[in-house]
Amino acid sequence: MSKAFPSIGRRRALQGSAAGAVVLGLLLWWLLPLGEQPPAGTVTFSTGTLRGVYQEYGVRLRTAFAKDMPGLKVRLLTSDGSQENVTRVATGKADFTIAAADAVETYEQDNGPGAGRLRGVARLYDDYVQLVVARDSSIKSVSDLRGKRVAIGPPESGVRLIAERVLKAAGIDPAKDVRPRADGIDTGPGRLRQGAIDAFFWSGGLPTDGLKQLASKFSFRFVPIEADLVSRLHAEGGATRYYRATNMPESAYPGIQHGETVPTIAVSNLLMTREDMDPRLTEWVTRAVIKSRDRIGAHVHSAQLVDLRTAIYTDPLILHEGARRYYRSVKP
Repeated sequence: MSKAFPSIGRRRALQGSAAGAVVLGLLLWWLLPLGEQPPAGTVTFSTGTLRGVYQEYGVRLRTAFAKDMPGLKVRLLTSDGSQENVTRVATGKADFTIAAADAVETYEQDNGPGAGRLRGVARLYDDYVQLVVARDSSIKSVSDLRGKRVAIGPPESGVRLIAERVLKAAGIDPAKDVRPRADGIDTGPGRLRQGAIDAFFWSGGLPTDGLKQLASKFSFRFVPIEADLVSRLHAEGGATRYYRATNMPESAYPGIQHGETVPTIAVSNLLMTREDMDPRLTEWVTRAVIKSRDRIGAHVHSAQLVDLRTAIYTDPLILHEGARRYYRSVKP
């Protein structure tokens, strides 16, 4: 009798192993296309300025891609921001990027080279316009920027695009009525702290590390961008239709806002590529973006807002065929 127990134990162990293999197989089937080998090769991803959300998101996405596609090498390029990102993908200098919807629409309206080849992969999260001044500054509104030293972002950034539009809506000529500076989130906080500028515009996800770091060293506040300015922007038509009036939540920078919301403007961000990008690779990239939301969101708060239900709305871009395949595969 005692000799029978080991054989039963072995049999149960084998049955347990088989059951575990089935469960693992089902899990892999759910996560990855059955029987497919992950895409391999090299792609270039254009991100943004240092200390900005695009840059950090790009770094985290590269790690996520490596988990699902270990044979895929992702080369990251820093950039001025949305405008440069759109141009790089459209002209083949980058394969994937993140850009604000207004910058994409502007590039298309201007008939930029390769504009017709641009395709959407996923709607990600919203950028919030953040107009920053020292806490003791006399600047209380956008119109108070007249005659001031104002950082409006690098020339090819999405910040520059939206900052110039906001200033014009307030009746301020960006070239004549302020002393414009080209600082972005990488240099703007430091220059404000040093007193080298009076204000700077930033458009990014909440919270942005560059501003979190500034808050630990320097007392600043946000200048409200009121809804009437958004109405004036909408009256211009075109790419301004992507701007929406909103409030920056009090939880964005608790030590700065002290429980108060800030009226401002939001615009959606899009993950994008070109029409000629391999559909199979794009499908895998789309899957990795959606699947890694919570993991990336633990470090980049904006990533928590990526939602499968809204990711397909990449207006003004039509979806890339590979992205479309993924969304169809997970449709209930």
